[in-house]
Amino acid sequence: MLLYQSGSYTYLCPYKVMCWCLDIRLTQTRPVGQKLCSSELHLMYRFKQGLSAADTGRLPANIVLLLLLLFSGACRSKKTWPVSFPQEELRKRLTPKQFHVTQERGTESAFTGEFTYHKDEGTYHCVVCGAPLFSSDSKFDSGSGWPSFFDLLKEESVSLADDFSYGLHRVETTCSQCGAHLGHLFDDGPKPTGKRYCINSASLAFQAAGPDEGRASASSGAATSGKGDL
Repeated sequence: MLLYQSGSYTYLCPYKVMCWCLDIRLTQTRPVGQKLCSSELHLMYRFKQGLSAADTGRLPANIVLLLLLLFSGACRSKKTWPVSFPQEELRKRLTPKQFHVTQERGTESAFTGEFTYHKDEGTYHCVVCGAPLFSSDSKFDSGSGWPSFFDLLKEESVSLADDFSYGLHRVETTCSQCGAHLGHLFDDGPKPTGKRYCINSASLAFQAAGPDEGRASASSGAATSGKGDL
């Protein structure tokens, strides 16, 4: 069985626990600011059901909770944002891909985003709230398959948070105005910053410089599963 009793301690099968923690990341749908996502609730339900599992060892329940925190995703300390929108409004205004990426911390597949090879001069804005994030002057081809920037338009444009999804430690980037998920930050970018902001196209809207300044192009398409760094 899944649960083991030994004195005052409760044990769980570590193999099943690890599989289910990974399953959280495959099905996670945590909206920005929500404490528990549906997959986490689903995990708790499966634990309570006491599903049978092979006896591959025993793990104290308190360690299981630690693993759950480790695999459940980003540790966001900021729970409120200067700008907020009703989820119903965002579902109507954004494409399915944009909503999945920005509100559910999704990832578009590599080399499929609208702005991966985009070279026009202008400014990249948050697709949710319109806040300016990156300049085309800092965009470069990282070969990762996602739009990459070595610097921010303003230092306060983006908020950072530790992300432990998939058992890895990464730094999640979010719009500092509305909390929309953008992508991740890596320390393998070019000079002078050495930073690589690896960003989903679906999180961005582009405003061209010059005569086309008033027009914005937002990424579109159906949500897909991502691979690689982002």
